[in-house]
Amino acid sequence: MQHRVTTATLMKMKQDGQKITALTAYDYPFAGMLAQAGIEIILVGDSLGMVVQGKENTLPVTMDEMIYHTAMVSRACAFSMVVGDMPFMSYQGSLDTAIENGGRFLKEAGASAVKLEGGTAVCSVITAMAKAGIPVQAHIGLTPQSVHQMGGFKVQRDEERLLKDARDVQAAGAFSVVLEGIPSPISAKITKELQIPTIGIGAGAECDGQLLVLHDMLGINDRFLPKFVKKYADLAGIAKQGLEKYIKEVKDGEFPSKEYEYK
Repeated sequence: MQHRVTTATLMKMKQDGQKITALTAYDYPFAGMLAQAGIEIILVGDSLGMVVQGKENTLPVTMDEMIYHTAMVSRACAFSMVVGDMPFMSYQGSLDTAIENGGRFLKEAGASAVKLEGGTAVCSVITAMAKAGIPVQAHIGLTPQSVHQMGGFKVQRDEERLLKDARDVQAAGAFSVVLEGIPSPISAKITKELQIPTIGIGAGAECDGQLLVLHDMLGINDRFLPKFVKKYADLAGIAKQGLEKYIKEVKDGEFPSKEYEYK
């Protein structure tokens, strides 16, 4: 039986040059599929606001919603590390509030770690949570919770700032860092300099691992896809065919046939 992935597992993978796989999941069935397939990190992202709830951005997602979805995912995972995404305004206030909310992911939802957005500006939060025994994954570059401040979902190219953010979150105690929407040469420099693993999403091939939104890479949602997303399947298309066939058979009186009736 495989042991559950831990922060030590990820650190060793970086040291050994083994790539880390990460995907999002928001419920029990999909999380089970990911865990059985051998995905190392399952991120319960606040992206659920857009992907599952149909909202314009991630900002309206609440702590209670994140706990609800993370608990479902955790119940399906005996192997993958489950990381709960701290939603907007769950950690930007006081350190006590950040620690309390971070602790909920571990106590109530069964997660192994939390993720929060920001670089140098949130280092005090990372340090406080790490000291409280809450493993923290940092997230720099394009940070969706700052969509209004950034003026939209834009690629981040300020190399000096990004390198500083990366160094600072590592020094603050983060066990890994997500690099989002960053040109590949900059991500490569960050990955080479840091001792902790880098997980890229739209950040090139040189990162220690890769992250995608599950519903995007499996073609579940019919929505705009960023340039960095590769569709590995078209589940929406397959589902549409099945639904159309079901409707036709019911309308034509073909379903249910005798084989689907009780005697």
